[in-house]
Amino acid sequence: MPTSVCPECTEEVFVDADCEQGDNVTCDECGSKLTVVGLDPIELDLSEEGAEDGTGDDGFDAFDDDGY
Repeated sequence: MPTSVCPECTEEVFVDADCEQGDNVTCDECGSKLTVVGLDPIELDLSEEGAEDGTGDDGFDAFDDDGY
């Protein structure tokens, strides 16, 4: 089973042998959401959705339609 290193905690992460670029995996050690960004060798990066709370909205609008 191929492995790579978690960019968050530097622990070894196992990935499926048939993984493809863009697949998501989770680090068993720290729980980080990771994305496969390279295949030869396997390279992982923090997932965009793992970097935020997943809503894409902080609950605040800079301005409403009236500019306030």
